[in-house]
Amino acid sequence: MKLTFLGSGGGRFSAISQRRMTGGFRIDNLGGKNYHIDPGPGALIRTYQFGFDPRNLSGIIVSHSHTDHYNDAEILIEAMTRGMTKRRGTIVGSKSVLEGYEKWGPCISSYHKSQSDQLVLEPDKFRQLDNVTIKGTRTSHGDPTGSGFQIDYRGFKISYTSDTGYFEGLADEHKGADILIASVLRPGYRPIKGHMCSKDFADLINEVKPQVAVMTHLGLKMISSNPVTEAKKVFKRTGVKTIAAYDGLSFNVNYNNPKRFRLISLKDTQSSIHSTSHALYEGERKNSYQLAFKHKEFDELSILKRN
Repeated sequence: MKLTFLGSGGGRFSAISQRRMTGGFRIDNLGGKNYHIDPGPGALIRTYQFGFDPRNLSGIIVSHSHTDHYNDAEILIEAMTRGMTKRRGTIVGSKSVLEGYEKWGPCISSYHKSQSDQLVLEPDKFRQLDNVTIKGTRTSHGDPTGSGFQIDYRGFKISYTSDTGYFEGLADEHKGADILIASVLRPGYRPIKGHMCSKDFADLINEVKPQVAVMTHLGLKMISSNPVTEAKKVFKRTGVKTIAAYDGLSFNVNYNNPKRFRLISLKDTQSSIHSTSHALYEGERKNSYQLAFKHKEFDELSILKRN
């Protein structure tokens, strides 16, 4: 299994300024399936930029109805379903994302839901998603139906808090996690409502006791305070290996020994489509027709004629 962060920024002002990318993250080769989590602004572009193909997605998971988490979900659904021509994949989301709740959502149109299965994330509800079990986890955030999740693959557990303030019982939601991924908006000891700071994350780690912890969805104050320094402080308080995510961070997960891994920094040049290498760009351009034919991608006129 591989974890890749197509953006480590979070919050409306990080999304607006793009001081850190906001493309969410991918879990690849989890039981042979690939998932994109919280595809915020730029997720599609970052997918190609770091050398991935959105057409190989098995599912898209959106935790709640805030733009920095759902913005690119529909275009990724189109990629997953081959331009809405094939029934493929699963769209996983909170009630607000898939159905709408009061003033929140829905974030996915009926059209975009029409060619995929849907799975609503609800706290403490277990669902089967391909080869894994996924459980919704409670959050304390602006969207009252927002949900984190814990994925269980043959006893190996990955937890994602999504956006949430720290609250009593949060650790119970993520108990048993081998890898704990959390949205940590602010540094130090001063959280804002609906979000965690570094101290909150350290407290959560001490209760959950994961083998590896990752802080992502970093706000402007966190970015300015140096996230790596904050991660080191969290490690000192917890003794748990803590990673401050950055744009293009990738690492393979060893199920038997999660603490043993090597961080990889993906570069723009790994994607021929967005590369500054003219040779790579020319090769991609020359092969565009062959690639389109291979993936059965045709323009709308061709589809109409065929039907």
